Amino acid sequence: MKAIAKEVGASLSSVSRWVRDVELTADQRATLEAQAFNGHVKGRAINAAVHRSARELAQEEGRHLAERREALHVAGCMLYWAEGAKDRNQIRFTNSDPEMARFFVKFLRTDFNVAQENIKVTCNLFADHLDRQYEIEQFWLETLQLPRSSLCKSTVNVYSKYSKKKRANKLPYGTCRVVVSRTRIVQSIFGSIQEYAGFDRPTWLE
Repeated sequence: MKAIAKEVGASLSSVSRWVRDVELTADQRATLEAQAFNGHVKGRAINAAVHRSARELAQEEGRHLAERREALHVAGCMLYWAEGAKDRNQIRFTNSDPEMARFFVKFLRTDFNVAQENIKVTCNLFADHLDRQYEIEQFWLETLQLPRSSLCKSTVNVYSKYSKKKRANKLPYGTCRVVVSRTRIVQSIFGSIQEYAGFDRPTWLE
């Protein structure tokens, strides 16, 4: 109907009234469905190409940043290479070391101006942490200098009911996952990592 309205210069509502009683043949319906499907596929392909181009640009920016060889940037990128998730659209850094997590957040704030409200934290606890959950959550928030609003729901690894004995947990504060949902930043880091280490990883764009 949009095509008809455009062709005759009428409103969509007018065309809708004109054709509401028109019966289409099976072939006509099949043709319209194919056109709609092809348009949808084409739209998705264009959208995917636009987003991929943006990721490529961000990686190129990261390569240029790496040319400066600034200590904090080098260390932050290498740390993410070792400990971070390789998600194309989101930074996810998980660790049990408070100083390491603090350093990584400093890297994000200093090199990418990541605002406090864009940093989310999830605590991964163990069964023997349950009575200290609030204390542990506060520990990580204070370590990273973040407000309570940055905290997402904590996850708890519950011991299997079939376990004969609970193991003594060696991580007193569990682990902390830092998340920043910014495609440009994670792709910039990927570009820098490749520049620093001298390799190409096309799969990080996919």
